[in-house]
Amino acid sequence: MVQSEIIREVKESEVFSVIADETRDLKKKEQMSLVVRYCYNETIHKSLLHFQSAESFDAAGLTKMIIDCLEKHGLEYRNNLVVQGYDGAAVMSGKHSGVSARIKNSAKCAFYVHCNAHCLNLVLVDAIKSVPEAVHFFVLLLKLYNFVSGSYVHLKWLPVQKKLYPHQQLRELQRLTDVRWACRYMACRNLRDRLPAVLRALQDITLENSGDGSVEARGLLSQIDLHFIGLLVTFYKVLGDAKCLSDMLQSSSLGLARVVDLVGAFTDTLQDYRSEGYFGELWKEVEETAEHCKISVQTVCKRQPKTSLRFHDSLMMSNVGQKHSDQSHGESFQRAIFYQVLDSHTAELQRRFSKKNCEIMQGVQSLNPKSTTFLNEEPLFAFAQTFESDLEDLKHEVHQTKQLLDRREKSGRNRPSTLLDFVVFLEPHKEVFHALFRLCKISVVTPVTRASCESVAVLQSTASALKLI
Repeated sequence: MVQSEIIREVKESEVFSVIADETRDLKKKEQMSLVVRYCYNETIHKSLLHFQSAESFDAAGLTKMIIDCLEKHGLEYRNNLVVQGYDGAAVMSGKHSGVSARIKNSAKCAFYVHCNAHCLNLVLVDAIKSVPEAVHFFVLLLKLYNFVSGSYVHLKWLPVQKKLYPHQQLRELQRLTDVRWACRYMACRNLRDRLPAVLRALQDITLENSGDGSVEARGLLSQIDLHFIGLLVTFYKVLGDAKCLSDMLQSSSLGLARVVDLVGAFTDTLQDYRSEGYFGELWKEVEETAEHCKISVQTVCKRQPKTSLRFHDSLMMSNVGQKHSDQSHGESFQRAIFYQVLDSHTAELQRRFSKKNCEIMQGVQSLNPKSTTFLNEEPLFAFAQTFESDLEDLKHEVHQTKQLLDRREKSGRNRPSTLLDFVVFLEPHKEVFHALFRLCKISVVTPVTRASCESVAVLQSTASALKLI
């Protein structure tokens, strides 16, 4: 679609949102891409509006670039720009002097919506950092990757795999990255599936007595115990669910009406994992994996502490600093680590998705005909206040809309089934239901992710690179 047609459609659609992202080309220059999202002709569009080198990287410079682009194309951003979608960098999201705050000073309804996929990534990062055992686990995972991927060890690693798994495809340990933490699921999955081969390769190297390599292999082997396998299986489960959610949040076809459900489902899943039945199945898998790797699963009986002779004729009402526990490995892991991992993820989900973004998402949800909160006044009115709608008018419009929907259903016609269907249903009555129709239009143009903008930025960077060849 040519740019003039995009601009014409954006103008006719009344409200729109902007999504911005930057990437670095091979010349180390920052390139800024600007995508507009709008609803036109009963279809949601996401179109590239502008792409250029970023001369200034501070909030003032980036704000000027975005506003100059909108003014250049004659887009009425002061009243019609309703949502801004950027990453979580302070220069973009800063509440007082970030790009989003500066633009909102000119466009009063242009609320900032954090990319939900990026929010999930921050949930995983912060949740892991709050559990020391988890931090140590991923440090060890990284050291295993670095050691096994070395040229000398890698040459031994591949033959061991072929010998132990003759009819299966060879697997490589995955490199860890802080950019997409949900991708660490692949690292946990591959190590879990090939742990016996990793242990065999490390054992072979320790027997060589080849200096530094043998010492490092011996050190890694000493840390792969039942505790390590418990964390490996735990994160295989948790990050597997997180990756599934991350993939869905990056879908260009996903609307905000589904985000609340998806995040809620992930939270419910973490709560279900706290059940005794689930942990029993998980620990059974941990013990089976340990036995297959010839790692001990027996609880080590510690020496019973002796009570001082001076207390033999006394009644002990409290302890005197001596501790003794009859907990098994599984019970200890469950209480000290497993619950902590689950609770840290749940707390971060509630923190990251419970502020203004979540309020907007709940408002969008109340306009989804399939939602249990469809046209529910509490979330809808909170959403309306965010965009300065007239609540008295909205209240009457909601009542009349419900009447229209009931009459439609009684006449044998189907009710709207999606948010976009609801927009189409209201469009013939948009002059009467002005406030409600405007909120519906805002809902369908609110972005869930910057994935489409990131894709454009990568393509433009690739094109720039080809020019250098």
